[in-house]
Amino acid sequence: MQHDIFYRQHGLNMTKYILSLPKSAPVTYISSPELGFLRSISRRVNRKTKLVFCFLDAKLRDPSTNQTYGSLLTNLTFIKTVASGILVPTYYIWPVTGDNYIQPSSSIVTDAHNAGLEIYASDFANDRIIPYNYSYDPLEEYLFFVDNKNFSVDGVLTEYPLTAAEAIGCFTNLNISSKTNHGNPLIISHNGDSGDYPDCTDIAYQHAVDDGADVIDCSVQMTSDGIPICMSSINLFDTTNVQRTSFSSRASIVNEIQTTPGVFTFNLTWDEISSKDLKPKISSPESKYYLERNPRNKDVGKFFTLSDFLEFAKDKDLSGVMIIIEKAAFMAESLGFDVVESVTNVLSDAGYNSQTAKGKVVMIRSTNSAVLVKLKQQETKYKLVYTLPSPIEDVSASSLTDVKKFADAVVVDRASVYRTNTNFIIKQTNIVKDFQSAGLAVYAQVFRNEFVSTPWDFFSDITVEINSYVQSINIDGFITDFPKTVRRYKMNSCTGLGDNMPPYMRPVEVGGLAQLLNGTQGQLPALTPAPVLNETQVNEAPLPTPKKPSGGGASGSTPPGASPSGSHATATSAGILLMLTAVCAALLI
Repeated sequence: MQHDIFYRQHGLNMTKYILSLPKSAPVTYISSPELGFLRSISRRVNRKTKLVFCFLDAKLRDPSTNQTYGSLLTNLTFIKTVASGILVPTYYIWPVTGDNYIQPSSSIVTDAHNAGLEIYASDFANDRIIPYNYSYDPLEEYLFFVDNKNFSVDGVLTEYPLTAAEAIGCFTNLNISSKTNHGNPLIISHNGDSGDYPDCTDIAYQHAVDDGADVIDCSVQMTSDGIPICMSSINLFDTTNVQRTSFSSRASIVNEIQTTPGVFTFNLTWDEISSKDLKPKISSPESKYYLERNPRNKDVGKFFTLSDFLEFAKDKDLSGVMIIIEKAAFMAESLGFDVVESVTNVLSDAGYNSQTAKGKVVMIRSTNSAVLVKLKQQETKYKLVYTLPSPIEDVSASSLTDVKKFADAVVVDRASVYRTNTNFIIKQTNIVKDFQSAGLAVYAQVFRNEFVSTPWDFFSDITVEINSYVQSINIDGFITDFPKTVRRYKMNSCTGLGDNMPPYMRPVEVGGLAQLLNGTQGQLPALTPAPVLNETQVNEAPLPTPKKPSGGGASGSTPPGASPSGSHATATSAGILLMLTAVCAALLI
């Protein structure tokens, strides 16, 4: 009940109104930010009704006492004479800095309990920007309030009761420090713990391991001196600060890769990429919604060669590593690199020369069947993983047979599992079931915590999405930017309850929200069918024999098909683009 004084000034008695409510609908809680209203009603309501005093911003004043809410907070024993509980914004309990990180918790929960008051936290919503400490995971935020070693609030006020219920009912008192369970579904990192740290850096990989990843991944790129490295993009514009360094002069357009200028890994030597001048840059795939990732750590860490990556993984609690090879044909024809041979040589030199070397499964993944066919022909014992095109809606029998000839598993995009229309789930495809029936494991990608990355049906809660993929899809593995979120899901205490599963942990109904929308605001536009995977998409020509280009791919050279940044027209356009990029980056900072 807000604004009691305002209503009384206009001849309306809210106390009388509340007391007139039928006894068949008893009121359990009455809350108000006005102590005067609570005092006026305290002796006239049922003794089982709890009165809750709501704290607003500390600088505002309670109109009934003319005291600031900050000053009232120092006199909780007085509050207790009027109310049985208090409701405070989340930042009263976990203060937040100006750059959106939480500070050490205050003593307000303990103080309230010592004064004999219950305390409830307010302002929870899944679809808002929460402090970076929670990694955009709303369930993680609740756990800071109900499952930390020092205190627990007595309740939460939320716009998403489902997330609060699952947090309290299924994710409290978990032994997070227990040994990682490497059973299905597998947790496969996407460029390490890229949700919190720059892609493919030592710190991203270390946190992926610490957060319970089963498999860590390395997307292989080649340097100009022929060294395989781990880098999420072949274009250093995407992953580093290269446009702010002297290396920006090597920008060029390589039409086989993209139609805009870039500085590519094969333009620099490994010594140049690993130099102090070149810093990593954190990825923020939802930045168009102003959802940036962990700005305090936006440029930390160092890059790994593939050899460094394999050495790092040797003694870690992992079930395996995933090596990703893309653009192998381009590297052979234009750069003279046999990337498949380079990768297998490094694996062999590191002692990973069998599928389970060093106690870890070695997966090699590609969107190009020619890469996997070549490895299959070499009779390698690695687990071969084929990345399916996206989106697709079905799989032909012949393509399924062809994939099975060279792959042990497939990676499917989320858009091919749940088909959506204006972000509402319309149907669940049979793609996962079809490949699993053929004996292939299926891993889905890419799972992100940011609330804009999930269909509306999952209530802006990544845990709801993960739960549906486990219970409805029976997925074999998750490829995720946030390994910690999936690991915590695997440890929850509710999924093994069978018929006793609480409603808030059951998978979502496919098309449920769309039906509600159709009933109130007209029909959704027709869903355009996605392609069917066929054998012509799967079967590719063999990889070409590497041809060493003139210049040998040395530092600063221009590969065939590229427009050199030294030419007047390209230099001008590239220079303008680089300048605009720098200006925009400066404005964002």
